[in-house]
Amino acid sequence: MKSISARTSFALILASILLFGLLSFVIRFFLYADRWVSFVGSPHVYTNGRLDTGDILDRSGEVLYSSDRDQSYSDNVLIRTATLHLLGDREGNIPARLISSFASKLFGYNKLTGTSAMETKGGELHLSVSAQVQAIALQAMNGRKGTVGVYNYRSGEILCAVSSPSFDPLNPPNLDSDNFDGRYDGVYVYRFFRSAYTPGSIFKLTTLAAALEQDPAIQNESFNCSGSLIVNGERITCPRAHGTQSLEDALANSCNCAFAQITGELGKEGLLKQAKAIRLEEKLSVDGFSTARGHLDLSEADENALAWAGIGQYTDQINPCQYMVFMGAIANGGIAAEPWLVSSASCAGRESYRADRQQTPRMLSEQTAKILRGLMRHNVETMYGAVDIPGLPVCAKSGTAEVGSDANTATFAGFVASERYPLAFIVVVESGGAGSVAGAPIARTVLESCINVMDGE
Repeated sequence: MKSISARTSFALILASILLFGLLSFVIRFFLYADRWVSFVGSPHVYTNGRLDTGDILDRSGEVLYSSDRDQSYSDNVLIRTATLHLLGDREGNIPARLISSFASKLFGYNKLTGTSAMETKGGELHLSVSAQVQAIALQAMNGRKGTVGVYNYRSGEILCAVSSPSFDPLNPPNLDSDNFDGRYDGVYVYRFFRSAYTPGSIFKLTTLAAALEQDPAIQNESFNCSGSLIVNGERITCPRAHGTQSLEDALANSCNCAFAQITGELGKEGLLKQAKAIRLEEKLSVDGFSTARGHLDLSEADENALAWAGIGQYTDQINPCQYMVFMGAIANGGIAAEPWLVSSASCAGRESYRADRQQTPRMLSEQTAKILRGLMRHNVETMYGAVDIPGLPVCAKSGTAEVGSDANTATFAGFVASERYPLAFIVVVESGGAGSVAGAPIARTVLESCINVMDGE
């Protein structure tokens, strides 16, 4: 009897384990089945690592990628090159994150019917980016390394996210032999999302936002610049002596001495608080792309190092996409739309996805944003004529980041303060020299292209 009882107990335990395992599988199936079936190695969906069904189109409906065509990419070599980092290359050195992230939306996976929908009609993935703008932005970079980004700070749609250098995915370079002059250095890095740069003076907007949030009366102060300033026994330098200047002129002149004084009054905690508010060190997630983190470590900074941090040097690092969103927040009263790339997806003629438009947390007060808009507009009116577009209030700040003994990274960021064209932008040119000289013409060219595209819609 004891033997029968023991066997019964064992059978019940075994049955419970099996039941628990089955229940666990069912739960995981309903939670993760779309991920399992869309795994790149799935023979139901991929052949040689490429999705078997679905087209990717830009905002105007131009096909950028098609699994039904031999080439799989646009017929236009410039567009293929300009959209390489968005779509990925054939060898997998540049991941096809859009395809992998939205695969289940394209081939119509259903938990009951499986992938049968892909046998009728392939899916479509509609992007917010413009192939035309991408191509113009890449041309404007003229072979220089860096990135250009533009997005609508009210809707969140990214119109441009170009990374340079790039190459034609149908004619990839042999880096062992074709890169003797370094032209393809870092070509596999999607600089818009995955890079972090020393910002230079565009970071003064973060410092100024922090100062205004702490004490709005600072806008009425004046600052003296003799060309240099001793802070904690070491020298802070300016390109020239600016004399006595208002805050408005200090920003337009990008005066290091003035911003060293502002940062000193602000202190570490004030600057770190604002950096946190603009999500400087956070990773943003944009439709399968994860941004690099920015960086602001003041733990070992003395007064002089803190001053250089407020100027945009020291250990400062920004991600271009993240800082572009901060520009949008300044333009939009302290809050901006979260950026996105995919407008919609469909399979077998039915919509399977539509962009979920969300707002960022508040980055700065409406009052501070309003003051910064006015100051940045003054910058353009007095300093950055190359970016100005007649009839449109372009607001901007340039930066020249010292990253080596003979290399400066040119940065240029801002927005269009317009109901019709609510566009925020950032331009980064590695080894580009002065930000206003290298970045402003690129920004204007790309913004004009964006406006033409928006007018045609």
